[in-house]
Amino acid sequence: MSAATGEYPVPVSPPYPAASKDVELRRAMTASARSAAYSSAPVVFEDEWLAVVDKPAGVYCDALLSALPCSAATLGDEATKPNLHLANRLDRDTSGLMVITKCNKVAGKLVKVFTEHKVKKTYLALCIGYPPAWEKIKICSGHGRSKHGAWRVYAMSDVGRSLPGGSVVRDMSTRFEVLGINGKGQFREPSNFEVDETESITVQEKAADLTSDGDEKNSIILVRAYPQSGRTHQIRLHCQYLGFPIRGDVKYSGVIEWNGVDYDGHALHAESLSFVHPVTGLPVTFRSPLPSWANEFISTMA
Repeated sequence: MSAATGEYPVPVSPPYPAASKDVELRRAMTASARSAAYSSAPVVFEDEWLAVVDKPAGVYCDALLSALPCSAATLGDEATKPNLHLANRLDRDTSGLMVITKCNKVAGKLVKVFTEHKVKKTYLALCIGYPPAWEKIKICSGHGRSKHGAWRVYAMSDVGRSLPGGSVVRDMSTRFEVLGINGKGQFREPSNFEVDETESITVQEKAADLTSDGDEKNSIILVRAYPQSGRTHQIRLHCQYLGFPIRGDVKYSGVIEWNGVDYDGHALHAESLSFVHPVTGLPVTFRSPLPSWANEFISTMA
């Protein structure tokens, strides 16, 4: 529709809750202090061209550049120091794998690989909500900013339409598999969704208004996400839309207090990365150690 008439597409996910503003401000201030003091990033892999590091939750990505504990990054004169770049980014409260390149040429190659979605990624998320009836699913929707700047889910039929501020609705797609619900399930290695038959959802309207007389809406669900695109807050938005927002994700309907504990961030972890090395041409796969909340849930699974 014409922007002049104000007929922009209507998002199908809810706006940020009023309480999120104060919570997000407090978390941002805490993360700024943590990031300023952050001094040593755990290195999962390193060679002369790049390093793969394990970002903790509650730390901004840019803090990793000065916290890379490799001799090339911290020693030597300015002429021999590498030019460090972040090849990918994670949300402030998301933990897990990030890639840091050491020269402009490699940075350009690897950023291109990420932006063209040629990197296979998996994430783990601990969610509180309605238990899904499916084991595996693919969800496709639109993605964009609403008039107040919030990221929202849009119908697939709105992809390409103009949004306030001059942007447009873009497509996003995520595959999910359920690993456990309320302590029942089995943790397993990532699946090959390219060969698995998977139920598919194409978002065209607002999510169903789920209601329950019991405790179903308070189920604890561990899911693995396989993002097929790289949109901002993609997994968080799709979890919200599917009825099980990520624990602690105040922006997207997640509970911040659970069983008497207040959480200072969301339970989302970048578990693995697979791509072709930009210099050697060899396929590489990296895995991050599981965060404590994942290990705690897995330990309860029967």
